[in-house]
Amino acid sequence: MARPTVPINCLFQGCYNPAFEAEIAKCKDKCYEYNKLNPNDRASQAVILKTLLGKAGRETIITPPFWCDYGYNIEVGDYFYSNHNLVITDGAKVTFGDNVFIGPNCCFTTAEHALDPAQRKAGMEIAKPISIGNNVWIGAGSTILAGACIGDGAVIGAGSVVKKSIPANVIAVGTPCKVLREITEADRYRYPIYDGNYAD
Repeated sequence: MARPTVPINCLFQGCYNPAFEAEIAKCKDKCYEYNKLNPNDRASQAVILKTLLGKAGRETIITPPFWCDYGYNIEVGDYFYSNHNLVITDGAKVTFGDNVFIGPNCCFTTAEHALDPAQRKAGMEIAKPISIGNNVWIGAGSTILAGACIGDGAVIGAGSVVKKSIPANVIAVGTPCKVLREITEADRYRYPIYDGNYAD
């Protein structure tokens, strides 16, 4: 049986919909198995991630626990790392580039529920894709909302709520998340470097 297709950027009945609920249930079973693994068992984690995610690049590390809704709408580039308690509600596509770091307790949600109470009660919602570029670092406790796009090289400060596009190579923080400043050459020398432990 073909997977049900979630409409993008328009209201649809996401809740109380048996077709979507069946897909979510299958995904939750895989997440449950993943979260029962020893957190150091990278080999077994990789096996499950290959069946759970739409794409998993080289060296994809998602530290348990991890929860998502469909799984196959998530595409992850090479050298992806997320810390504990990553949640992705992937009704629409969620795409991560290469070398993305995600702190603990982060949430990426493509879903928005209807503002009208009657529509919301009927289970109407909307799904908007999320795109994260290459070399992005997202700080602990951040929430990335439906339709957000984060450019290459950006740093999102801890506890931020990203509700719109963030350009490349900036530090952005806050609720709502706003650009603080550009990342410059001076940031390369912001911290002392322990001799012998740095690879350019």
